[in-house]
Amino acid sequence: MKRKLTVLIAAMTLFTAVTYAQVSFGVRAGVNLQNINGKDYGGDKLEYKLLPGFNVGANAEILIATDFYLQPGLLFSTKGAKDDEGGETDKLTISYLELPVHLLYKPQLGSGKLILGFGPYLAYGVAGKIKTEEGDDVDINFKNKISEEEILEMMDGTKVYLKGFDAGADIFFGYEFAFKLSVQLNAQLGLLNFWPGYDDDEDDESVMKNTGFGVSFGYRF
Repeated sequence: MKRKLTVLIAAMTLFTAVTYAQVSFGVRAGVNLQNINGKDYGGDKLEYKLLPGFNVGANAEILIATDFYLQPGLLFSTKGAKDDEGGETDKLTISYLELPVHLLYKPQLGSGKLILGFGPYLAYGVAGKIKTEEGDDVDINFKNKISEEEILEMMDGTKVYLKGFDAGADIFFGYEFAFKLSVQLNAQLGLLNFWPGYDDDEDDESVMKNTGFGVSFGYRF
């Protein structure tokens, strides 16, 4: 009996704390157009094309001041780019687990709320693949540094190595309707180079950074 009473008191305390802090939870999903910007081995600008992707996940909104919220979340997101060089199209796709932490401004506008937000994100690659028109697909391996042997594997096209960790910034705006459904336009800029590099190769100027934009829909409970 005493144990049940303790659990009940703990549950009521947690509920009271969440209510007092005015925390709400929601889900969000959307489509995005991704690209990879940067430079190739010799320092020339990458000429990749946009690749469709998607994201899905959940978040919390914590009221910190009138109309201002802190929004941490967890997303599964696909990124990448297309390469049309040589008349054939190769598609590089990377799947990430993403942890955004956004600051929101949500003033009342009509019967709903305007949404303005920005903030950083951290992400880690959990899977990746390069798909070719010829069907010679290659899985992506995540490593921070690669050896001379692994560079030769990259040159032969038998394996691909990229850094798994990514980080950058988001900015978005949208509208949340009175019935808790929202729509927003998102833009994202990757700030970290996820090309693994080789310690003894001073001539390697390769840089690869994620970038993208899209539209997403959400619902708050």
